[in-house]
Amino acid sequence: MSSEYAKQLGTKLRAIRTQQGLSLHGVEEKSQGRWKAVVVGSYERGDRAVTVQRLAELADFYGVPVQELLPGTTPGGAAEPPPKLVLDLERLAHVPAEKAGPLQRYAATIQSQRGDYNGKVLSIRQDDLRTLAVIYDQSPSVLTEQLINWGVLGADARRAVAHEDA
Repeated sequence: MSSEYAKQLGTKLRAIRTQQGLSLHGVEEKSQGRWKAVVVGSYERGDRAVTVQRLAELADFYGVPVQELLPGTTPGGAAEPPPKLVLDLERLAHVPAEKAGPLQRYAATIQSQRGDYNGKVLSIRQDDLRTLAVIYDQSPSVLTEQLINWGVLGADARRAVAHEDA
């Protein structure tokens, strides 16, 4: 890995960490020691090469796609990015379990993986919506409409699905 590329990668890593309000020590604490502050700091400075495996694990820890960490990539490219898919967990709790059970279990799994228990909202990815569509045996656009009707997704989620279909 060239030193310039490593520095650009480090800049992206630092940006994601600081967007999440984490210090290097905070990363170490939140990861329960899995990610040492000195190691993450050396990745961010470009002093230490990061393997693809470790980069994927770090992206998972931060809850972002790996491509967001790679230099030369911008979210959504030059076009307007699709709206985020944000589940309203408070409203989800009021949807009858026979309808929302699979979604509630899926959301709980994501929260557990991310260590994100704010209980109010949960951002999901397009891939998550496609997976949920398979679970519900519906197309992503039909499931999106259903989730909007339940009040679990905002109406702007339609644009995300339309962007995906384009």
